[in-house]
Amino acid sequence: MPQFRLTQISDTHLARRFKPLVDNFHRVSEHIDATRPDLVLNSGDVAFDGPTSRDDLVFAKELHSALPVDCLYLPGNHDIGDNPTAVGPVPTQLPTEETRRAFTSVLGEDRWHFDAAGWCFIGLNSLIMNTGLDSEAAQFDWLASALDKAVGRPVALFLHKPLYLDVPYDAERVETAIRFVPQPARRRLIEMFGKVDWRLVGSGHVHQRRDYTFEHVRQIWAPSTGFIISDARQEVIGIKETGLVEYRFQPDSFEVRHIRAKGQVDVDLDMLLGKQPA
Repeated sequence: MPQFRLTQISDTHLARRFKPLVDNFHRVSEHIDATRPDLVLNSGDVAFDGPTSRDDLVFAKELHSALPVDCLYLPGNHDIGDNPTAVGPVPTQLPTEETRRAFTSVLGEDRWHFDAAGWCFIGLNSLIMNTGLDSEAAQFDWLASALDKAVGRPVALFLHKPLYLDVPYDAERVETAIRFVPQPARRRLIEMFGKVDWRLVGSGHVHQRRDYTFEHVRQIWAPSTGFIISDARQEVIGIKETGLVEYRFQPDSFEVRHIRAKGQVDVDLDMLLGKQPA
């Protein structure tokens, strides 16, 4: 029976100046070298500060290129900027076509789809949603076409931000709106995926590991490979640890393994930045 093995890493936040994050990436690299999946996916925040430091993107690409398997990437807010929400302050760095193109020029496409082991895999740029950018409209048009081709096969969606906390109609809160795909883009996405056999959403962003199912769609939040965020800065809604996620897909099923690479360390963000705890 054909199978497809995918390893998801997320929130690597790579930069030459942050050795603890680079060290954690090397531990993950050693694990990938030992396990040799078919594909590695970095689901965003590949770089520490992509919008203002192209070198962070270039350095991240160099480290990923040394992996023994092919990689795909999705942008995070630290790569291209953060999308606006209906509530809460406007992010200090909004995504622009320029920051998006800077990402794609170094790391490749910011959206993609492919077929493997009887599944359709779709990756989306969740940071341009709700921005009004031309690329947002183009991505929704592209997605409609991709979903038309996916009818009759199970579908896995990957993106940087989780769709929601617990249920699709969770109200947006000022304190947490930037954690999730904003409305009304969230509603539109869920409606579009309603016409296919949607089984899985893989995301990152929150720096907490979480795994639950709502209405037959399993939601996997990958932890950061790089660092954790203190309870004083962020409420606990999952497991705060560094790590990665391994998937094994077969034509009508999939398995998930929550992994921590040997030697990975729970780097605290405050300690990394040399700040007093919040």
